[in-house]
Amino acid sequence: MHGNVWEWVQDCWNRSYQGAPTNGSAWECGDCSLRVLRGGSWVNDPWLLRSATRAWSSTSNRSYGNGFRVARTITP
Repeated sequence: MHGNVWEWVQDCWNRSYQGAPTNGSAWECGDCSLRVLRGGSWVNDPWLLRSATRAWSSTSNRSYGNGFRVARTITP
């Protein structure tokens, strides 16, 4: 999926991972006017196309290079 669009995630922007949740939950403190984008998009250089690549953007920003993935939790 990498390289399609930058993927918006629920996490608020923080400069480092210091204090980040360790259980995989969203990081909902920090600068929440900025949200994390991951993975790079089709307009980026190949070295940006990885899940560890992190960027930030205002929640009001709209771009052809940004998107999101719809996910659903399935319980047995």
